Amino acid sequence: MPEHGSVNSLASTLQQQLADALTAALPDAGTADPLLRRSDRADFQANGILALAKKLKGNPRELASQVTAAIPEGGPIKEIEVSGPGFLNITLSDRAIVETLAARAADGEDRLGVPYDAAAGTTVIDYAQPNVAKEMHVGHLRSAVIGDAMAQILEFSGESVVRRHHIGDWGTQFGMLIQYLIEHPGELSHEDGAEDGEAAMSSLNRLYKASRALFDSDEEFKARSRDRVVALQAGDEETLAMWQRFVDESKIYFYSVFDKLDMEISDPDIVGESGYNDMLEETARLLEESGVAVRSEGALCVFFDDVKGTDGEPVPLIVQKSNGGFGYAATDLSAIRDRVQNLKATTLLYVVDARQALHFKMVFETARRAGWLNEDVKAVHLAFGTVLGKDGKPFKTREGETVRLQDLLDEAIDRASAVVREKAKDLTEDEIAERAAQVGIGAVKYADLSTSAARDYKFDLDQMVSLTGDTSVYIQYAHARSRSIKRKAGELSPRPHPELELAPAERALGLHLDEFGEVVSEVATAYEPHKLAAYLYQLSSLFTTFYDQCPVLKAEVPGDVAENRLFLSDLTARTLSQGMALLGIRTPERL
Repeated sequence: MPEHGSVNSLASTLQQQLADALTAALPDAGTADPLLRRSDRADFQANGILALAKKLKGNPRELASQVTAAIPEGGPIKEIEVSGPGFLNITLSDRAIVETLAARAADGEDRLGVPYDAAAGTTVIDYAQPNVAKEMHVGHLRSAVIGDAMAQILEFSGESVVRRHHIGDWGTQFGMLIQYLIEHPGELSHEDGAEDGEAAMSSLNRLYKASRALFDSDEEFKARSRDRVVALQAGDEETLAMWQRFVDESKIYFYSVFDKLDMEISDPDIVGESGYNDMLEETARLLEESGVAVRSEGALCVFFDDVKGTDGEPVPLIVQKSNGGFGYAATDLSAIRDRVQNLKATTLLYVVDARQALHFKMVFETARRAGWLNEDVKAVHLAFGTVLGKDGKPFKTREGETVRLQDLLDEAIDRASAVVREKAKDLTEDEIAERAAQVGIGAVKYADLSTSAARDYKFDLDQMVSLTGDTSVYIQYAHARSRSIKRKAGELSPRPHPELELAPAERALGLHLDEFGEVVSEVATAYEPHKLAAYLYQLSSLFTTFYDQCPVLKAEVPGDVAENRLFLSDLTARTLSQGMALLGIRTPERL
């Protein structure tokens, strides 16, 4: 049994063997990269010899022959041929494929031989940032979905992850809301002591509209609201207690939406703008004393050579306004100090709309100048694009309003329900409802995650819940199909047989299964969950071909072949289940 989570992939074993052979054949070459990649001419191709021959002024085909002669017998390689100007085409033995997969299968239900990152540190990930007393809309979807997937992928890779939801819970609008609540005290009271998310949001909406109408029409109320902002910022007890009621009411609503999104969010992870209030003065003082920030027209500013307005004048990051107030920059810089100094982060990851790119560039540069970010701590803005409607324009309702997130998720579950009902042979109504939620929410998440985060994507529910094409339903269906084979197998056990010759569809499936760990590692390093989605879709496609070409349970299939195929099918289901879980998507046992 291997050490938990530590099966070398065939590609890494091969890479090492070739690198050793290069060094043995060409001592002058130093450390040379064989440039190994998957190939359609063989299992792998190595093209590193061409560059090496150029460097050493040798004949590439002769060098290639020397390297092949230096590879020891008995490894995973079945056949190696020198092709063209000096490429190596490498075919692995069927035995090596099955033995490696057997080691993966033996490594615990969900670990699958994936190694932990030896250089793992602590990542503080800032994502899912709704605003208190405001409804969540389609614009809040991507931060939550991408952030949740990255948090799970990083944890699986061995990183310590601290989640932070930087909610908008501070600012001048609270003066208006609190003042209105003080003058109309019954507006947020619950008749039966409990309230669901929808009801919480509708009472917050009602209160917001009423207070806004009064603020716009009544000068005296406007003046009282402005005084209330001052009282809030000064820490007045009554005002803070009222503010807390808005935060608590909003959390009831937030949690109901995140629950529908099948995401776990807990109270300690929610540290909003207000959480850094006590640090703002000190942040400003440290920046001014170190000369990173300077006074300009009464405001405390940080200037950059490469940030200029349309008039050619420098555009500064304003840490403190001329009236003494603080904005987002001071809060974000204080959050960096807290995350680096108190939470001991080695990476700060911000899953935030691409339109905030300039703000974060300036904030990160300021933090670097102040020494809060350095060689040991990096900050990354994982920027994402916009959700578009089918027409390619920003997603709105027919009335031109922003789409409520709750409505969007309900509709996705609704559409999925029709798909599940059509396929379901023996599911109860409760099971159909449960599957519909898993399929509908999975479809929304997958559509988001299968697109590169930086790109905009079209929100098309018909396409998302389709059983064909690059959708989560297609992957969930492949998983359910594999589980169904296992249920029908009865006494037959999934058992690897390294002595057997593999059919082409079995080999293709096996080689792809072995790549899971490398894909996860790449996704965790580059913050690109769409590459995991692409891997899982391809795995499902290869499994579908295998299912069509390699029967498992037919009477004429010999026992050892059936066991081996059941083994491949079972490992596929486990890999799909774990991979989808890392994206935050459920894989039902039956569909």
